[in-house]
Amino acid sequence: MSFLLSIVMPAYNEQDCIEKVVYNWTNFLRDKFPNDNTTLIVINDGSKDNTQVLLDKLKGEVSNLTVIHQKNGGHGNAVVNGYLAALKLGSEYVFQTDSDDQFISDDFDKLWAKRNESNFILGYREVRHDAGVRLFITKFLRGTISTIYGTFIMDSNIPFRLIKGSFLQKLMDQLPKPEPFAPNIFLSVMAKKSGEETFDIPITHKDRETGEVSIVKWNLWKVCIRSFKELLNFRMELNNKVKAIKA
Repeated sequence: MSFLLSIVMPAYNEQDCIEKVVYNWTNFLRDKFPNDNTTLIVINDGSKDNTQVLLDKLKGEVSNLTVIHQKNGGHGNAVVNGYLAALKLGSEYVFQTDSDDQFISDDFDKLWAKRNESNFILGYREVRHDAGVRLFITKFLRGTISTIYGTFIMDSNIPFRLIKGSFLQKLMDQLPKPEPFAPNIFLSVMAKKSGEETFDIPITHKDRETGEVSIVKWNLWKVCIRSFKELLNFRMELNNKVKAIKA
């Protein structure tokens, strides 16, 4: 049984909003695609609170919910494992978002409307409600990608993206090893350099009301330096990666 659409959603210590978010997106899928196979894939990244207990309870209540529990590997690792799970299901389209209740499902339609024009479509947090550390990192990465690759992407790491399943498989096959800190950035760069129009569609971004921001645990400069080094090293591989994706 193949799926028209799978939503990939990493989760870490989101006990205060996970039920609301799961019901929001699973109900959205039922209303939007009543006659198609769809699922929400939540990857619990070793949460230390009651997120796992709540997800296991929801699994018995929500038919279009898939739950994966894993040891804590970080947001990027959870996203990668979610993508792999979606591809294993034979998903025609894969949409990725976060579990922190900072996005609204209505904005999905803005990306879905462009699905026949591009294999890789990104949202863009025009007004972003995040801690200063995250805003700085986004600006830093935007400048780094522009400088190293000559490619401008408004929000390369945004967790609000729609990807054609067959194209995602090509991207995943070319994802650098070992797995980078922020794999979504590399997927965005490879997609853009292979000729895809990302569109960078403005979407709503809400204040975070619950949970914790994992990036704050990292030292700002460590994150920036690690990302810069990974992107710089990847420059030497990019041309061959793009050729493989286009093949």
